[in-house]
Amino acid sequence: MNFAQYIKEIGRGAEGSRDLAVEDAQQLYAAMLDGGVPDLELGALLLSLRIKGESLDEMLGFMAAVDERTLRLESPHARARPVVLPTYNGARKEANLTPLLALLLQRFGVPVLVHGLLEGYGRVTTGHVFRELGIMPAATPTQVQVALDSGGLAFAPLSLLCPGLHTQLNLRGRLGVRNSAHSLVKLLDPFHGEGLLVAAATHPDFIDLMRGMLQARGSHGLLMRGTEGEPYANPKRRPRLEYIHAGGAETLFEAEHDSLRALPCLPEGIDAASTARWTRRVLDHQVPLPKPLANQLACCLYASGYAGSLNQAKAIVAVEANGSANAA
Repeated sequence: MNFAQYIKEIGRGAEGSRDLAVEDAQQLYAAMLDGGVPDLELGALLLSLRIKGESLDEMLGFMAAVDERTLRLESPHARARPVVLPTYNGARKEANLTPLLALLLQRFGVPVLVHGLLEGYGRVTTGHVFRELGIMPAATPTQVQVALDSGGLAFAPLSLLCPGLHTQLNLRGRLGVRNSAHSLVKLLDPFHGEGLLVAAATHPDFIDLMRGMLQARGSHGLLMRGTEGEPYANPKRRPRLEYIHAGGAETLFEAEHDSLRALPCLPEGIDAASTARWTRRVLDHQVPLPKPLANQLACCLYASGYAGSLNQAKAIVAVEANGSANAA
């Protein structure tokens, strides 16, 4: 493979570069995932894409290569699609509530796959909070499937689901900047079309790109602005929640912009132990579920097929999750 030709196409800066076709992008990223690109050329490719910005066709090609190298999981026999929660950012300023969303969905019998990194890099990860709650990462593909089938919840490291993508993600430590893998992991679907992807981004351009990818791939997804990049709704102010399906986009909740009338009850600290204690209290109905998270939970119940309509999902959440009208 002539890597110099690819670099020539994409490496001429933001103005002079040209986008790759889907097929070329798939072939190139397959070589990158398989370790077939020398370090010098790999660095040049990653930085060129970073400067140019990935096109929709390029990302679709990259994702096709990722799909071919991703562990395939069977959807558990349940009334709902499995929900896929990618967790790669962790908490810096706000408590990480991804574990709470996963456990709430599990309570309703919706299968949940959480995937991410085991390394925290100074942040409080979902893995840290899960450990405080007694939930450990799976060590083998069989453990992932058994956890889904028997308990309805599995936490899988990226290194288990797609080792090549994990390697690409870790290059940030050497290069100092993000690369395409940081967006691709947000759309990873080990159920290969059967899962509901909770796709979260923080920049409007990436949200638009992810919407385009979900639509082009015919995926089921809940698209939103993440909280510090994590796939849960900001408990202080709800983001826009879009349901992507059948090639279209349906806005289930608009973003909130009004000033807060009162702060929701949140963990006393962002550390894993404090977050886990608060999570248990919410699950035990000792403290109310923040309204934005109740809204997101209702969206997941509806989009996964657990509920027949959004209104039904909102009613279920209001009655069964916290006994209040928080989801209305």
